[in-house]
Amino acid sequence: MENIRATITAVGAYVPEYILDNHELSKMVDTSNEWIMSRVGIKERHILKEEGEGSSFMGVRAVQDLLDKTGVKPEEIDLVICATITPDHAFPATANIICDKVGIRNAQGFDMNGACSGFLYSLDVATKFIETGSKKKVIVVGADKMSSIVDYTDRTTCVLFGDASAAVLVEPTTEDIGIKDSILESDGAGRHFLYMKGGGSAYPSSHETIDAKMHYVYQDGKTVFKHAVSRMADVSVDIMKRNNISPEELAWLVPHQANLRIIDATAKRMEIKKEQVMINIERYGNTTAATIPLCLWEWEKQLNKGDNIILAAFGAGFTWGATYIKWGYDGSKYHKEE
Repeated sequence: MENIRATITAVGAYVPEYILDNHELSKMVDTSNEWIMSRVGIKERHILKEEGEGSSFMGVRAVQDLLDKTGVKPEEIDLVICATITPDHAFPATANIICDKVGIRNAQGFDMNGACSGFLYSLDVATKFIETGSKKKVIVVGADKMSSIVDYTDRTTCVLFGDASAAVLVEPTTEDIGIKDSILESDGAGRHFLYMKGGGSAYPSSHETIDAKMHYVYQDGKTVFKHAVSRMADVSVDIMKRNNISPEELAWLVPHQANLRIIDATAKRMEIKKEQVMINIERYGNTTAATIPLCLWEWEKQLNKGDNIILAAFGAGFTWGATYIKWGYDGSKYHKEE
């Protein structure tokens, strides 16, 4: 019996049109372009302005982009996993809403809350479904409307986040390519340093929770930064060692786009060059579960079959991890007209 692996076969994405840059932010809160760029490396972020629309609005467009470019029909999809911390509703799952709007019928669908590590967690689950043979075509979509939970009077958090969605199609292969290994970890003690206090069953929405601004992201920046730098770097180095990948053999590091200093520190620990790192934080900010697939979408035409790629993330929970992929196709096949 041939060994079945899971491999990414295409990437799609959607980014809202409206751009909130540092100049406009400086009129809303006490900050400046220089302050933001020196601390996190973000120049602008895209914001979903459509009235009454949530993460599914972007997720639908990312999935549709994926289907259009591959020619895969909605009815061929077996499973949709949506990584998000900003679901349209507490229930039903945003994945189900995306399926309905795209025309995916009778497929399994559910959401994954892994915060900024959500895409990696979801990709790992998708991989297991493929490897067991129970699913043939799985879509993993990262979609977050972070602007819906950001306090634009808090300069420590409002400068960080943007809105976006990106999706990958995962299919089986018997070739020596695909998703080779993952190291995924968590530490619940980190829950005190990055969270949203209100809106759940512990503190249901009320006038009191709204007045106390409990429905916005809270972050202890120094603590989160310290843990992110060490753990994202550690797990990336660990997966390189476990799979005998030298710095020269790595084509790309695809890091979660939270802070340019964290990305630089991770690359330094891995002993890789800046040219080996996908970085788009300056133009999109932190789009949480969407950052990693958004990078893959932007760099897709530069990816070649057999490339050694490491995806790495750190997020609330604390959650963190790294995934090693031997890329499964030449991305240029989807970009012949460019």
